[in-house]
Amino acid sequence: MRTLIIVESPAKAATVSRHAKEVLGGAVTCRACLGHLRDLPSGRMGIDVSRGFAPEYEVTAPKTVKALRPLILQAEQIILATDPDREGEAVAWDILKIFDAEIQGKKLLRVRFQALTREAVQVAFSRPEPDHLNENLVKAAVARRVIDRLIGYHVSPRLWAALPGKYHGIGRVQVAALQLIAARAEQWEVHLAF
Repeated sequence: MRTLIIVESPAKAATVSRHAKEVLGGAVTCRACLGHLRDLPSGRMGIDVSRGFAPEYEVTAPKTVKALRPLILQAEQIILATDPDREGEAVAWDILKIFDAEIQGKKLLRVRFQALTREAVQVAFSRPEPDHLNENLVKAAVARRVIDRLIGYHVSPRLWAALPGKYHGIGRVQVAALQLIAARAEQWEVHLAF
């Protein structure tokens, strides 16, 4: 059986390939997708607020998509071995969305491992899961990206107006930190007024 394993990092590809071949047998190819293949469009919001903050994605890694497409078409079995965290799950989701037509009719599996050791990789590949992604992690990744975009597009211009001549971006973490600082400053002002 021709198996294609997709990981995120090129550094992982050789190690995963070597360890997985011992478990899988047959023709095994392992390729890196280099992280996310899609993102919100640059230069515009890319979020449809009227449709429940629905993100509008575009392919941001066309060379990688072009390189993966023939490998996916040739494979009989595809194993998604992206990182087991929020972003890794979203990367796997990107792959499923972009290559939906090419994956149809093929065996699709998901493996997760926490370490790049021979044992961890082989245990994961000896017990692959059906293609079920952790939907909560995917939703968390989408929400994080949407929040980053909404805050960046609405708050950053105000910051630029307040600090002309300097480019400062602001995101979800900085806004929360500023809110805590402002609340603390208000407490001090009230305390000092008495």
